[in-house]
Amino acid sequence: MNSLKRHIKNAVKSLVLSKVYPLVYRRACAAPVVPSKVVFVEVRGSSLSDNFRLVHERLREGGRHDISVHFLGESSASYPEYFRNCIAMLKDIATARYVFLDDACNVIGSIRLRDGTKVVQLWHACGAFKKWGMSTADLLFGGNRESKLKHPHYGNLSLVTISSSEVAWAYIEAMHLESTPEIVKPLGVSRTDVYFDRSFLATAREQVEDKIPVAHGKKIMLYAPTFRGRVASASAPTKLDIALLMRELGGQYVLLVKQHPFVKNRPPVPDECKGFAFDVSDDFPIDVLMAASDLCISDYSSLIFEYSLLSRPMAFFAFDKAEYDDWRGFYYDYGELTPGPVFTATEEIAAWVQSVSTSFDSAEVDAFRAKFMSACDGHATDRILEEVFD
Repeated sequence: MNSLKRHIKNAVKSLVLSKVYPLVYRRACAAPVVPSKVVFVEVRGSSLSDNFRLVHERLREGGRHDISVHFLGESSASYPEYFRNCIAMLKDIATARYVFLDDACNVIGSIRLRDGTKVVQLWHACGAFKKWGMSTADLLFGGNRESKLKHPHYGNLSLVTISSSEVAWAYIEAMHLESTPEIVKPLGVSRTDVYFDRSFLATAREQVEDKIPVAHGKKIMLYAPTFRGRVASASAPTKLDIALLMRELGGQYVLLVKQHPFVKNRPPVPDECKGFAFDVSDDFPIDVLMAASDLCISDYSSLIFEYSLLSRPMAFFAFDKAEYDDWRGFYYDYGELTPGPVFTATEEIAAWVQSVSTSFDSAEVDAFRAKFMSACDGHATDRILEEVFD
């Protein structure tokens, strides 16, 4: 029965993508394109993401564009609600001159885009770490290649902005842009401009300390892992021994845990550690936490590319790397890519943290930044706006 339901559900989705959405869009295209119209499309989130914030603010302050935002709710809304959101979005972008995305969107990929509309993919991450898109076709994480090509998630793109020319090949592969590689441009990633904003950097720590007073006078460890499993049922890794970290480091540090947004059921901080460790997943955006922290512990998350802009210590808790490699895979050799030590046990992390203040040399992080983040210099938003709006 479950197999039958899944088959029916997939058939309905395929029909909607193949027939319904293109028809709705085509009919809405009877009206002319509005030269000043800009539409931002949030595929998953329910609020304007950091990926859009600076571009949105600049356009709004300029006062020369008619701006709207659509929240599709792919990961949170019921299918009927998601369907209605998609219909409204398609009708709106039919007369838009500019459309901004920051994630995969097979709804926009399903239509035949009219002349006069430009679709810009700002993407939601820097560099190229774990695989996504077509790069995961036929891997455990990804769907099969045939279905990915039938309903493309990266169709109709006019521009893809990336953090460095080094990673262009990965985006071309992941987004299946072999026929239009010239649209992938190292203009920088708009969201990274904040790391060059002195006022932002100065206030980030204050924001955290106001919320977590015990952080006053202590150093901040940020633990920010990526999710495990599929997006719809994402789970968090649970192997980090928070109690051990508290015993070894509690006198000098506090631990802030930022789980991936896809993780809905987050593992709780142990009761005995609540004066040392804090789950701040809902309290602060990741850029504030990175700017406020003294060091970062991650695993396979692309946030390390942004963190390299701060030239601070990083370590990698990769206890399940072999399994993750089979599941999803990486664009570069993991051991060669990571700009910091790789650990498989919490004891190793604690020992590294105890010595990092005297042993850390930023040369490895700086070389990593130069290779993967060369277009992120605080002026990415300027270049993107100039490219898009001529």
